[in-house]
Amino acid sequence: MSERVRQKCSHSEEKYQTNISLETLNSGCLNSATVCGVDWTTLPDDTVIQLFSYLNYRDRASLASTCRTFRLLGSLPCLWGSLDLRSYKFDTAAAVALSLRCKNLQRLKFPAAGSADAIVSLQARELREISGDFCRDITDAALSVIAARHEMLESIHLGPDPCERISSDAIKALAYCCPRLRRLWMSGVKEANGDAINALAKHCRQLMELGFVESDNIDEVALGNLSSLKFLSVAGTRNLKWGSVAQVWSRLPQLVGLDVSRTDVNLSAITRFLSLSRNLKVLIALNCPVFEGEVDRNTMHNNKGRILLTLFSDIVKGVASLFADNLESVTDVFQHWKEIRNGDKNLDEVVVWIEWAISHSLLRIAENNLKEFDDFWLTQGAAVLLSLLQSSQEEVQERAATAVATFVVIDDEDATVHCQRAEAILCGDGIRMLLNLARSCQEVLQSEAAKAIANLSIDSKVAKAVAESGGIDILANLAKSTNRLVAEEAAGGLWNLSVGDEHKGAIAEAGGVKALVDLIFKWPPSSTDVLLERATGALANLGADEKCSMEVALAGGIHALVMLARTCKFEGVQEQAARALANLAAHGDSNSNNAAIGQEAGALEALVQLTYSQNEGVRQEAAGALWNLSFDDKNREAISAVGGVEALVALAQSSLDASQGLQERAAGALWGLSVSETNSTAIGRQGGIAPLIALASSDVEDVHETAAGALWNLAFYRDNALRIIQDDGVQPLVHLCSSSNSKMARFMAALALVYMFDGRIDSAVPVGPSASSQGSSKSLNIDGVGRMALKHVEEFVSSFYEPQTFNAAAATLVPTALAQIAEAIRIPEAGHLRCRQAPILPLLFTKNDYILNPINKMLQQLKNAFSLQFTMPGGRHAMHHSCLLQKTGAARVLRATAAASTAPIQAKIFTKIVLRNLENHHEVSS
Repeated sequence: MSERVRQKCSHSEEKYQTNISLETLNSGCLNSATVCGVDWTTLPDDTVIQLFSYLNYRDRASLASTCRTFRLLGSLPCLWGSLDLRSYKFDTAAAVALSLRCKNLQRLKFPAAGSADAIVSLQARELREISGDFCRDITDAALSVIAARHEMLESIHLGPDPCERISSDAIKALAYCCPRLRRLWMSGVKEANGDAINALAKHCRQLMELGFVESDNIDEVALGNLSSLKFLSVAGTRNLKWGSVAQVWSRLPQLVGLDVSRTDVNLSAITRFLSLSRNLKVLIALNCPVFEGEVDRNTMHNNKGRILLTLFSDIVKGVASLFADNLESVTDVFQHWKEIRNGDKNLDEVVVWIEWAISHSLLRIAENNLKEFDDFWLTQGAAVLLSLLQSSQEEVQERAATAVATFVVIDDEDATVHCQRAEAILCGDGIRMLLNLARSCQEVLQSEAAKAIANLSIDSKVAKAVAESGGIDILANLAKSTNRLVAEEAAGGLWNLSVGDEHKGAIAEAGGVKALVDLIFKWPPSSTDVLLERATGALANLGADEKCSMEVALAGGIHALVMLARTCKFEGVQEQAARALANLAAHGDSNSNNAAIGQEAGALEALVQLTYSQNEGVRQEAAGALWNLSFDDKNREAISAVGGVEALVALAQSSLDASQGLQERAAGALWGLSVSETNSTAIGRQGGIAPLIALASSDVEDVHETAAGALWNLAFYRDNALRIIQDDGVQPLVHLCSSSNSKMARFMAALALVYMFDGRIDSAVPVGPSASSQGSSKSLNIDGVGRMALKHVEEFVSSFYEPQTFNAAAATLVPTALAQIAEAIRIPEAGHLRCRQAPILPLLFTKNDYILNPINKMLQQLKNAFSLQFTMPGGRHAMHHSCLLQKTGAARVLRATAAASTAPIQAKIFTKIVLRNLENHHEVSS
């Protein structure tokens, strides 16, 4: 089965949130405080508090539940000064559970939708900073309530999703209620009119940083009244009148940094800002098409010590010029700044703001994924992202990791990456940086880093680097996370890494198989479709390796995958679950997985039902699973018993205009079922022969090969052979036997023709559309058609004949000469075929004595040639076929053929090789 990968998906605000409840936080005390003989309660309080600070809230609560001492220390206010609840379901009940710990809470990150009442219920009157994601649903009223209850607020950040329901009314409420406000950053506000902005100017005299990004209607003139502003961002904001903007904003007395990225700002406005602004140090204008079209890029440099950061300027050197004497020595600008901090508060503020603004713009540029940015990403964009990954601001690190995960992907559907971009991250030591972030105790940071690692790992070079750097162990551990989003991204990383055979064993050794199986049992299908798809996709890839397939089975993977195939309604999960079961069943006799799947309650019924899916990928993988499972005798009959024949015949009929993969698997599944007489007869009666003939006419080798295999099995039974003739199946088989590039297809088409024309069918049969009716007016001369067909079969067999070699072998009949001929004419794939006793007997006996009948002479020679392929040493089922022939007296018949004076050289050599094969296998078995 093919191995498919997926990369990233967009996330909704509720899908990945985990509940925080009173039971979670106050989960009781265990009687024992000792583990492995160590009394952990004797640790110094400072050590325990520091340990608590590294844990997420669920783990912190779990540790606090172990004893009274830890419960007391885990509730200390110093551990609850900051909360990041973006990965959790944050409602009033959760807030009430947290409220006793949050009296000194100062910083809160929350999922904004529906959180207004919850924030109030925290009773955190000392709250200084709030940051909300997924703000599409937060309203003026909700934001006004938050502001009214938290007058100490100094920083408000709402985004990056647009705040579509926030208008000037909420902004005025913030101004009236939060006079200490120093930072306000909002994305996609509907409107910020003059009254609202003037209210900020009047009441928030300490407002230092303002951001109205991706917004629609901003009163740019009123912004000139915010005399306290040091940093202003209008990135992505539309409808600004740049003629007046430059004049008004240039008069802002404290303005140090201005971000006009992704706007239609022009060269004239940029020039005015740089020449007129009194204290302006940094002007960021990334991805401004109008400006970039007007400016002469070769002459646009710093103006009077002011830095202009654009896509065509050197961003690293521009930022470094603020604080570095030797610009040539600076390659990682923000890391360099952290190392040389000199206590200049004003400079610190500038660099922190630059990190924030650039990370936001680069993420937006990455999300647009435009081809014209290829050069930018390779020349400096990737390097800037790597520098931002080492920022001291977690939000900047998150955005940088998300941007890396995004910009490296060319096509979401096909999960293809830009190899040069991926290698730019690899060469810049980005894998080490991302793995370090993945080790963070902050779950959002873990998930974004894991997402970046997952997407980068689609590239084989990066995947190798991730594995060599210990990334597989990290991802396997993250897959065990109680946070759904973290577990999902980790599962995605394991999925992509498991594509290559070189990493499958390492994933199993790291406990990845069990972690992935546990994910299926841990999360209910209704709310975690993407997570389950990634987990099952990874298990499908791992199942393709024989050793890993046994690990999957031992970990309970068969039960888990069957459960998903039966109950999950999400097509992506169904497809990957079916593919996983197909791969687990693909190892034949080497392990018991094939039989175990068939014995799992409801497994075969579920796969049969999936062949009726509206999704082609699901139908294809379900058919592939049934094909592999049909190699087990019990499974074959059980599939038929639950409607498998009808389902697969219908699938073959509907697949004629479908993908090659579906056609191949539909024909292959019928091939597998047709091994038994009952199923073969049922396939013929259900109308399965006509679509198989159509598929045998395909130009695609894999398709016509599997269809030929099915027709070969079906042709052994007289009624089916007659149907093949009546449905005009002779010509496609003759064409395959003569012209296919696949020796295997030619081999099986030849076998089918030999069965069809071995004398079991009358000399004339009705053919054509009315063949089944009694009044048919068209008939076919079987003898003539048979001679024609067998002549093509003879030509196929003769293609293995090299006169000089055969004559030399016939003269000596020494084993080495026979072995050379056998190796030269071997069809390796034939060793994978397995015949039952009934179909293999006609390879020895014809209806009449071959010496008296020229047709039977030819048949006997052809059948000996085919027996040779089935008994070749080294074939997967050669011993099985040899035993069948030995039991039915094959040696006697073959010796008679070899002794016949009229037998041609080919017949003698073929017969001698078959006898030699039988003797060799007899010696091995004894």
